[in-house]
Amino acid sequence: MNTAQTKSLPDNAYEPLQPGDVYKPMVPPAATLPEASARSVGWGLLFCVLFTVASVYSGLKVGQVMEAAIPISILAIGMARLYKRQSSLLENVIITGIGGVSGAVVAGAIFTLPALYSLHLNPHPLQTIFICLSGGCLGMLFLIPLRRYFVREMHGEFPYPEATAITEVLVTGEKGGAQARLLLEATAISGIYDLAVTTFQLWKETLDFQFLPSMRALAERAKVVVRFDAISFILGLGYVMGLRSSMILCAGGFLANFVLVPLIWFIGRGSLAAVYPAAKPIALMTANEIFRNYVRYIGVGAIATAGIFGILKSLRIVAGSLSIAVKAFRQGEKKAGIERTDQDISIMSILAGVGCAALATAVFFGTLETTWLIAAVGLGLALLFSFFFTSVAANAIATTARNPVSGMTMLTIIVSSVVLLRFGLSGTTGMFFVMAIAGMVCTALSVSGQAITDLKTGYWLGSTPAVQQRVKFLGIIAAAAAAGLTIVILAQGGYFFGDAPAGTPEKMVLAAPQASIMKALVEGFMNRQPVVYLLFGAGAAVAVLLEMLQVPALTFALGMYLPLELNTPALVGGILNHFVTERAAQHKGETGRAIRERGVVIASGLMAGGALGGVLGAALSMVPRFKDWALTHATPFYAMESWSQTLSLLFFAGLCAYLWFRSINRDSAAV
Repeated sequence: MNTAQTKSLPDNAYEPLQPGDVYKPMVPPAATLPEASARSVGWGLLFCVLFTVASVYSGLKVGQVMEAAIPISILAIGMARLYKRQSSLLENVIITGIGGVSGAVVAGAIFTLPALYSLHLNPHPLQTIFICLSGGCLGMLFLIPLRRYFVREMHGEFPYPEATAITEVLVTGEKGGAQARLLLEATAISGIYDLAVTTFQLWKETLDFQFLPSMRALAERAKVVVRFDAISFILGLGYVMGLRSSMILCAGGFLANFVLVPLIWFIGRGSLAAVYPAAKPIALMTANEIFRNYVRYIGVGAIATAGIFGILKSLRIVAGSLSIAVKAFRQGEKKAGIERTDQDISIMSILAGVGCAALATAVFFGTLETTWLIAAVGLGLALLFSFFFTSVAANAIATTARNPVSGMTMLTIIVSSVVLLRFGLSGTTGMFFVMAIAGMVCTALSVSGQAITDLKTGYWLGSTPAVQQRVKFLGIIAAAAAAGLTIVILAQGGYFFGDAPAGTPEKMVLAAPQASIMKALVEGFMNRQPVVYLLFGAGAAVAVLLEMLQVPALTFALGMYLPLELNTPALVGGILNHFVTERAAQHKGETGRAIRERGVVIASGLMAGGALGGVLGAALSMVPRFKDWALTHATPFYAMESWSQTLSLLFFAGLCAYLWFRSINRDSAAV
């Protein structure tokens, strides 16, 4: 080991590099620490399987996939001290990276595979596993050439909220002392807070201010509804995103909810006829129904177009990365001068992996009672969408920690249905074929989004990218097998996904909300319903205008697509970040740096606590009759909107005050 490991991230970890500067991670390139050891890989795979099984059930039951990476990073720190040789920082990165694959694969699985059972197509267990496995591998393989662009070349340009939280958890665990206590304090407060509001429902989680006559009149007469999700996780997320990104995200939400929704209602309020794609007249719709039936499709079109711009912008760096990879392959990585912390899996391995995955996928499509021409078209669609959405997912996660999984899967289903119908594929075979493509693409973009978080964490800390990438495939295999088999076991055990026959016991019905939407979509298009080209085109035009104005189009488009209540608290976090940074700028040297670090540590703790609260809440929701018990034991004022929402607002303001005062207090956690 030529260079000693430090205990803190460099000052420029979260800032763009100045000309001539080079980022130096905590573990220098010349250092050698254990990474993919039997210990780290073993624990990572165990956590991956456990969180996969739990996430499948919670996702099908309540539509919420457990956030795995942050809780696993906390578990990794705790286990590190159980061994005679304490686990290294880089081993903890590996544990977190492998375990975190679980949530990504589960998202791909539960958004699509249950629809196959709802459509009575009854896939073979191996088919469910293969769909997840193929999509996960393609997502990872297509992401590797983009790693240098998103992680290294764009250093400081993206906020990486989730990667920041994981990094801060691992760093504070390594450092210990007052900073670790501050992180644990924020994590505990956030976990208790989010558990109280989201699981035990002691007061309202989402505020709509409809108890005020003026706000209620605005909603009824103009379909303008202000919504705010008062939870700590999104507050911490917005703080890490920063003011500019959170403002752009909110601007997209404001356009969607305060301009487009009222405009559509104003135009359609005089007609009692339903306008496609909705099945209900606009005049009878609520603001939320107008958003979901019309505006969200505009958001999907904007996201897709912004993704195209993102790919075009990254082509130069990707081409440079490929040339470096070819040079390294010919000369050897050490001879080519590539540092350990910048080494990817070889280009030949990537090409071989894509080739094997493509061949296996072609064979899979060929077994679905179709012609080889249709199998080739299906393969082309799966590869095209997986490659395209890999960049979209990486960009979205790097900016907002929100992956537009459902929107991109919907777009995949729509386009694939239209294309395959032209080749004569329809009926049950067509539905199976389209859902298989959608499952692969959905898993690919979920895995690529999670992987870019892991690779950025490793970049900050000093991991070897090639090692991270290799063990990711182990996690994908484990998660694909666990997710596929769990869905099969539930289906064969008598559970119904989505709609169930009359008289079915409630405990045997799993809502599977995302898969139910995908099922309705594929049925509609396979029955040759029209495509919402106009709404997609409107979204594309919005993205083009944003690029002309040099505004990050994908962040804005995500704001249009996401529910408004998820955007507004992020803006509050961004505003707090601005004022804390301003206060830090008033102090020079160590004091200013300490204020900035404390703010990031507390925000990371809020995210970690919110994730832990979500995991515990999802686990409690699996307990029979827990929800009924929680509702019957609700606080006396829970149903009183004025009291409940006001109390929620006051508690959220208390969280903001906590973040502010603990950040600027010089005596609170020396660093």
